[in-house]
Amino acid sequence: MKILIAEDDRTSRIMLESVLKKWGFTLVLACDGKEAWDVMQSKDAPRLAILDWQMPGINGIEVCQRIREIDTSDPPYLIVLTSKDEKKDIVKALEAGANDFISKPYDNQELRARINVGKRMVKLQFELVDAYKSLKHEAMHDPLTNIYNRRAIMELLEKEIARAKREKTGLCVGVCDLDYFKKVNDTYGHQIGDEVLIAFTRLVADKLRLNDHVGRIGGEEFLVVASGSKGLKQDVMFERICEYVCNSEISTEKGNVSITVSIGVSQYTGVENSDVLLAAADTALYHAKKIGRDSVVYADNI
Repeated sequence: MKILIAEDDRTSRIMLESVLKKWGFTLVLACDGKEAWDVMQSKDAPRLAILDWQMPGINGIEVCQRIREIDTSDPPYLIVLTSKDEKKDIVKALEAGANDFISKPYDNQELRARINVGKRMVKLQFELVDAYKSLKHEAMHDPLTNIYNRRAIMELLEKEIARAKREKTGLCVGVCDLDYFKKVNDTYGHQIGDEVLIAFTRLVADKLRLNDHVGRIGGEEFLVVASGSKGLKQDVMFERICEYVCNSEISTEKGNVSITVSIGVSQYTGVENSDVLLAAADTALYHAKKIGRDSVVYADNI
């Protein structure tokens, strides 16, 4: 584990460095509060810091306060080290954001015990953050295809509409429906059908741009949210998706499977809400199915 030692007194710093190295810790050293603050702002900042209270420039208490102002789900564990030992000093350190307080002169065994407490807390915090990220991912992603689920892609659409309105940029949504997908399930079985759905999302992802997103909104129905210029239709992104899917064979346990997709597209013009955009795209999708499938239809061309 990496630990920051911020101590302006050279002798004290060397003593701390020596004993912590003996205990197996990797150390980052700072001679004053400014150095400590710079270290704690770095990308790979230590998850535990021992800060001397009295340091030139920025003292340990100020460093604590600055660190606690950083918006993060994984804050470091901070131990303040000082010769001050009155109750009011302890309160001041804790209120500044310190997790623990050790008075000088300290006993090495007490110091080790308190560092080990910090180490356990950092480990526990990491596990909680990791569990939260995992649960958040599960809540936002379709378990089969691992792309956005209906709720997540709809929330993203609302945000993109607000952004397009605010920044006066273009926005298109495409509702994609696999043609004759029931026939795939009936012919090859649902397991192969699942493989086809997974492969389809990969094909779509290959043709999306940096600011485009795809989510599963039904069994074989997907929503593409495409942000871009007002001339988005001229980018023919949806046509590229349609052609790419048609020309790609999907390898499965029961052989190669060919599929096509129909896409209905609607464009945001500055006034539509998500319901209006989806309704228009659904209508366009219906027309794509009606004219023979394997095609892209724009709502404003109907």
